[in-house]
Amino acid sequence: MSVYAVVLITIHDRKAYTQYVAGFAEIFKRHKGELLSVEESPRVIEGEWPFTRTVLMRFPSDADFRAWYDSPAYQALALHRFRGSSAQLVLISGRDANPAR
Repeated sequence: MSVYAVVLITIHDRKAYTQYVAGFAEIFKRHKGELLSVEESPRVIEGEWPFTRTVLMRFPSDADFRAWYDSPAYQALALHRFRGSSAQLVLISGRDANPAR
């Protein structure tokens, strides 16, 4: 079953965060991930949205997500993200084809 990673990011150091972005695609494409949306100016329909960037990713399975996130290459790159931003990341399960669920 597909899983979706939703990442809410507050960027406080663009230079460090830009280093993260520069290496992201190369590592991400090795792990079956699909980048569905990267948005810095979402349309807020209800409430407030204090985040600088919102990212939505899809992976074929939880194992594929973990293989990407836990990989030494990603963890080394993520140090730039940790220096340049703070984030909240959740992993949610996709729905299967059964509409009764």
